[in-house]
Amino acid sequence: MRKLLGIIALTVFSIILFLTAVHLRSFGSPPHAEMDKYFIEHAQKEASANNVVTSVVFDYRGFDTLGEATVLFTAVSGVLMALRHYGGRKK
Repeated sequence: MRKLLGIIALTVFSIILFLTAVHLRSFGSPPHAEMDKYFIEHAQKEASANNVVTSVVFDYRGFDTLGEATVLFTAVSGVLMALRHYGGRKK
């Protein structure tokens, strides 16, 4: 029974992954053709930043950047906790 559930779960996951890959946009095509012009024209006014890349990373995609930092911090903390040495050495 457990093996059957594993096979069903793998099959469903594979179908979802395949359908997602089929519906992706072609590589390099933005969702909107005018997106880059919008950021260049409005970055300084909306984000008060002279650098467009800085305004996109920290203002337009701030929550995404915060999420990435949280994941990185959690991964580093997990590795440090896993490799932590408890107590003294036994002889």
